[in-house]
Amino acid sequence: MILVAFIFGFLLKQIGLPPLLGFLAAGFVLNAFGLQGGEDLEEVAHLGVLLLLFSIGLKVRVKSLFKPQIWAVASGHMILTVVLLGAFIYLLSYTGLSLFTGINGQTTLLIAFALSFSSTVFTVKVLEDKGEMNSKHGQIAIGILILQDFFAVLFLTLSSGKVPSPWAICLFGLIALRKPILSLMNRSGHGELLILLGLLIPFGAASLFEFVGIKPDLGALLIGMLLAGNPKTNELAKAILSFKDLLLVGFFLTIGLSGLPTVQILLASTLLVFAIPFKIALFFLLLTRFKLRARTATFSSLSLATYSEFGLIIGTLGAAKGWISSEWLIVFALSLSISFVLASPLNSMASAIYEKLNIFLCRFETRERLADDKVVSVGDAQGIVFGIGKIGAAAYERMHNLYGKRIVGVDFDLDVVNTLRARGWNIIQGDATDYDFWQRVEIQADHVKMLMLTMPNFEANIYAARRIRATGFKGTLAAIVAYDDQTDELQNAGVDLVFNAQQEAGTGFADHVCAQMKLPGVKKADK
Repeated sequence: MILVAFIFGFLLKQIGLPPLLGFLAAGFVLNAFGLQGGEDLEEVAHLGVLLLLFSIGLKVRVKSLFKPQIWAVASGHMILTVVLLGAFIYLLSYTGLSLFTGINGQTTLLIAFALSFSSTVFTVKVLEDKGEMNSKHGQIAIGILILQDFFAVLFLTLSSGKVPSPWAICLFGLIALRKPILSLMNRSGHGELLILLGLLIPFGAASLFEFVGIKPDLGALLIGMLLAGNPKTNELAKAILSFKDLLLVGFFLTIGLSGLPTVQILLASTLLVFAIPFKIALFFLLLTRFKLRARTATFSSLSLATYSEFGLIIGTLGAAKGWISSEWLIVFALSLSISFVLASPLNSMASAIYEKLNIFLCRFETRERLADDKVVSVGDAQGIVFGIGKIGAAAYERMHNLYGKRIVGVDFDLDVVNTLRARGWNIIQGDATDYDFWQRVEIQADHVKMLMLTMPNFEANIYAARRIRATGFKGTLAAIVAYDDQTDELQNAGVDLVFNAQQEAGTGFADHVCAQMKLPGVKKADK
């Protein structure tokens, strides 16, 4: 399984598609050869989902879930999808397809409800790969997904007929454990103890919730949300990243191994996938009604352009209770797989799609904008640092010491912007991969002499470099890289100076030591 998953993942990556599509294909190929996943693979997949939900919780700003552009859009989209998709499925009962023949209104609503969710696994993987988890559209997509997950868990709990144990009330006591757990994290250091703790916390919380009769997935998500907001949680999320990605391979394999489709199932799945564009359009319309820019609404909608793994879980419950036939489980699995295949290139080309359609899409914007979703201008700045992470912050401070207020920092994370602005930094909120942002910057391009791209995501730096040169910028453009093989692509995109952060860190460290020791010849190099 590992070998086949690697081969297909590797091949898909070579043609510019996410490896997860290769893992899905590997599952179908293994199934075609008669191989079954079994309980072990399902357990691996389950652990991967628990780690994913935990990592999501670590990055969630709970107060953002109460914003209308999240809770109202998530609720409204689900209600409208269930009604409209349910009506579409009911009409299909008149087509003569065996799967749709004889289904009643209750069954159509159950199927529509199962298909109203978007995939948490897919969306988070896409956002992480693009480095957009903390972007405006990323936060909106994650918030909607979390509310959808809550709706799904609530439905599963009520439909299963199992009443949570009276001991479930004791779970509120977890709030008192926040400080002790954070203290334990801080005292665990930065190595293997922190990794073990990063596995114990979500698995322990999931087991505790399961023990009192509540779905374990909810426990992993909530314990992450409880610990969110502490600087150590970012390190914890990075520590378990590789484990999460590895275990999630099992999740994608299980989808492909769930069963082989018949002609009827394949046709039914294809018909259901035709509803995906309407699902995207509905998200877009709702988000723009809540004063979001067309770009933010487009990127969020494309991130949610899938069916969900929760559809499989709801389908399994429905089949167990006799509400739907077991064939629908394969329909859900195949529809989910096809939606992943279609959504992957859509998200990869999101910037290009918006750039071509921005005039049409902007017609749906409202006149008023949310305060944190307005297009901004850098004014008459002479130097701009994009991406205020560790490297970007150090670069900004150095340049600010040399040039003062003529240097501006730009970051898409509003919390980072507000925190640094309170310290007196000349920083604005903006996204270097935002087409609209560069439309505004183009007016001020003559003032800017130097741009520094310090974003951690390589693709973001590539896109920003191309947009910068497209504005007619003639000044110096510099960017960071993590690997040497990325240098040529950045230079082809118009970057003048490429800086390998890891290699140059050693040079800078040596120069710093020599300068402190006042060795000859170093002072000039330091300048």
